[in-house]
Formats: sequence, C-alpha cells, structure tokens
Amino acid sequence: MKLLVLNGPNLNLLGTREPGIYGSQTFEDYFNNLTQKFSEVALSYKQSNHEGELVTIIQQADGVYDGVVLNAAAYTHTSVAIGDAIKAVGVPVVEVHISNTFAREAFRHNSFISPNAKGVILGFGLQSYDLAIQSFL
Repeated sequence: MKLLVLNGPNLNLLGTREPGIYGSQTFEDYFNNLTQKFSEVALSYKQSNHEGELVTIIQQADGVYDGVVLNAAAYTHTSVAIGDAIKAVGVPVVEVHISNTFAREAFRHNSFISPNAKGVILGFGLQSYDLAIQSFL
C-alpha cells in the first residue's frame, strides 16, 4: 500500500509554532516515527504553503497512491479549489487536524475538504495521522 501524507501551510513550523496547540515535535521527526511504525506501508510526505501546489499534488496522487492523508491546515476553511481537486480525483483522502477545530475559532468549524473526504480525524494531536493511516489498512 502506498499512502501520501500531505500537509498545508505553516505545518512546516511544527515544533516551534504554538507548541501549546501543536506540540513541540517537528513533523519530520514524527514522520520518521510513522515510517517505522507502519513499515508495511510505503509512506511519502509532502508539505506546501501554496494552495495551487497542494491542488497539483492531489491531482498527481490519483493513480499513484492508494490514499492521501491530508492536513490542509488553514486552507481547509477557505479553499474551494482543494475541495474540488479531491472531488475530481479517484484517490481517497482522509482529512486530519492536530487540534480539535470545533474547540477553536468559529471560522475553523467549516471545511471545504470534509464533504469530499473518505473521513475526518481531528483533535488527537499528531496521533490523528496514525489513525488516518490505520483507516486505510
């Protein structure tokens, strides 16, 4: 099984960005742990701060990966384009969030990803990614 873990804007700052919400571990360190934990899965990781690049990566994942674990970050709440890209491709996408977005600002309660996703996992810290990967197994 081949899965792509795709992170959106500012998630490259994990480890230093608002550690009270996002923790103190970098995503690269966490991803190394994921690859060891799920050694039977071919995991790839990409991150972009650019909406159009995320759309392109989702489009290119179709037919290459068995699934995408997507944390679109702030674009979750604003990007019709990312939602449309997920709807347009055949690769299943699980939406993840580190924090419980429903316990935060009201604008974070809306997702353009969720209606087109296989499922949504949020609020379990970085373990949200573990749960998303498990959902594909």
